[in-house]
Amino acid sequence: MKDTIQIHVKQDDGSTLSLDAPTDMGLSVMEILKANELDVAAICGGMAICATCHVEVLESGELPEPSDDEAYMLESLPHATPTSRLSCQLKVAEELDGLVVKLMPEA
Repeated sequence: MKDTIQIHVKQDDGSTLSLDAPTDMGLSVMEILKANELDVAAICGGMAICATCHVEVLESGELPEPSDDEAYMLESLPHATPTSRLSCQLKVAEELDGLVVKLMPEA
């Protein structure tokens, strides 16, 4: 089992920021983004009720299906895409190694 994985964040200028994420702490992708001082409000603290941690998944391995709460929140977002996810609901795991996301606007 890997101790860390890489999560890549596509920036508005086209560059990609690569982040190391530990797999043994039970963190979410949102927590990794915030720990690296990216502009993620995460107002609800990871409860899937505010959608201020919305990301578009550009590349990934197999992601878990969104919960009903997450799917409901995503349906209400004006900028949602077919690959939108709430980063608070994606737990850092070996299966996410190489995940590429783009931060989405709040409104």
